Amino acid sequence: MKKRLIVLVLAILALLMIVPLLDSAVDSVRDAASQAQPDPTPAPSPSPTPEPMPTVSTVCFSATGDNLIHTGIYNQAARRAQAEGKEGYDFSFCYDAVRDFYAGFDVNWINQETLVNDELEPSSYPCFSTPGDMGRELYDTGFRVFSLANNHTYDKGAEGIAATRRFWSSLPEDAVTCGLYAGEEDYDNIVIRETNGIRIAYLSYTEFTNGIPTPSGAEANLIYTSQTDVIQHQIELARQQADFVVVGVHWGVEGSHKATDAQRALAQQMADWGAGVVIGTHPHVVQDAQWLTAADGRQVFVAYSLGNFLNAQSTADTMIGAVLSFTLEKTTQPDGSSETVLKDPMLHPTVNHYGQNYSQIRIYLYKDYTDELAQSHGVRENFPDFSRSYIESVLRNNIDNQFLDL
Repeated sequence: MKKRLIVLVLAILALLMIVPLLDSAVDSVRDAASQAQPDPTPAPSPSPTPEPMPTVSTVCFSATGDNLIHTGIYNQAARRAQAEGKEGYDFSFCYDAVRDFYAGFDVNWINQETLVNDELEPSSYPCFSTPGDMGRELYDTGFRVFSLANNHTYDKGAEGIAATRRFWSSLPEDAVTCGLYAGEEDYDNIVIRETNGIRIAYLSYTEFTNGIPTPSGAEANLIYTSQTDVIQHQIELARQQADFVVVGVHWGVEGSHKATDAQRALAQQMADWGAGVVIGTHPHVVQDAQWLTAADGRQVFVAYSLGNFLNAQSTADTMIGAVLSFTLEKTTQPDGSSETVLKDPMLHPTVNHYGQNYSQIRIYLYKDYTDELAQSHGVRENFPDFSRSYIESVLRNNIDNQFLDL
């Protein structure tokens, strides 16, 4: 009995010693299990749907003044082609110095002052006809929009209009013209081209045609600046169909640096009707530029005259021109509405250069035109003060300096 009691006591003592050890082991196992199984990751919250953002498209645009092809220009081009063993005319020399400049734009617009064609004999002032090779050279230089509304469009009558229309239609499809219409029934056919997602409408008008009426039997005609009802209708229609409206106007007084009251009044009307920019040509010299506020509050830029581009005129100021550049920016909202604005207008001066007896006629950017070139200019025979400083003074005295890229 005593033995049993001792055994029982020993068993109880052993049990008392084992239980804490078991508790400790259980705790260890529980701790290890908790460490081996990380806390469950909460389900991720769904990402919020991003708000639709506006998209922005841009077009870099240039506009150039009067490309006026006199006898000396096409005769020199003929001699170059002959020296190279080619037929026709080589006008590349005339534009080589500005080719890289125009390559920097999405759209290059120009006032083609003379009738370009492959059919009529070349001729100069007062009734111009220009070899088609010149138009092809302009295309190769980067020009794609050709304004044909000017005072020389009727120089060769109905035959000249038909010939020049055939020429321009022979160029690649991305070349477009504006200003000639196949009768009143054609007035609603607005020329519109899309560039970088921006639809641009092109219109152009002329103040006069040197007293020559619309030729009898002509397949196309111009619209005069006096036809304000037609112009208003076209601009308003273009505004409905396009994102931006470019209007070229051949107006003003030849040789005058001052825009007339009539130019200023018509520019304001065009802005009110929906024009986005008004590009002036004809005076053969530069005139001022400014912002206008349209009736709907839009800011509209007008350059009253870009002056001459390539030419063989004989006065100092007709050697000086300017290329207008600007950026079109179209912002499209998520709901599909959009607004297109003109930004950063600048005028880049050009110099038409030739040597003695109108030799080696070509165009330069003023930035690239040296004092040495100016001293050798053939115009100094009658205007000995012609120089870089003279050119700059003409520009600064007649164009708002904030727009000049000198």
